[in-house]
Amino acid sequence: RMKRLGMMLNSSHNQSRLALVDVKGFDPRDVTVTVKDGKVTVSAEHKEERNPAVAKTCNYRKFKKVFSLPAGVNEDEVTCSV
Repeated sequence: RMKRLGMMLNSSHNQSRLALVDVKGFDPRDVTVTVKDGKVTVSAEHKEERNPAVAKTCNYRKFKKVFSLPAGVNEDEVTCSV
């Protein structure tokens, strides 16, 4: 899959794409992207609790990736999609 993705990016005529981040396992509502101080931060957090009659369980996942924007990039023009 990564090889195919790399070929897609290399053949793209849109040179404005900076990064692709795999947030597999997270609901899109759990993912946040912020642009501030020349950095793009992609973070995701998911907490799931279950309270069956026998025992309580909790599943927690957290992810964070930070990218520095290239010099000259206007933060207001940065876009993202999930």
